[in-house]
Amino acid sequence: QVQLVESGGGLVQAGGSLRLSCAASVTESIRSIYAMGWYRQAPGKQRELVARVTSGGSTYYADSVKGRFTISRDNAKNTVYLQMNSLKPEDTAVYYCSARRTPFAGDSWGQGTQVTVSS
Repeated sequence: QVQLVESGGGLVQAGGSLRLSCAASVTESIRSIYAMGWYRQAPGKQRELVARVTSGGSTYYADSVKGRFTISRDNAKNTVYLQMNSLKPEDTAVYYCSARRTPFAGDSWGQGTQVTVSS
């Protein structure tokens, strides 16, 4: 299990930006963690994958956020970021950080951080 703590959520107007941070408590560098990602869950909806970055640097983005969100990892700080630009009201959700140690391992989760985008 990897302990994850998210921060950076808040209330922002449509078109604005936020940067979420996810600090991982691990004995080794997050460089050794296979994949870290961001999910979100809006009220009444299923949790969905927003973005993911692997230890090799490969990234994945949901179609709904491509061109607006950027995921990055700072291995020295054991932290993963999600830069969110051009935010829309439909981006409103609780955002969760996840970590998967190996391709076949289960995910560890943070407690979530609320992002609210007003129109």
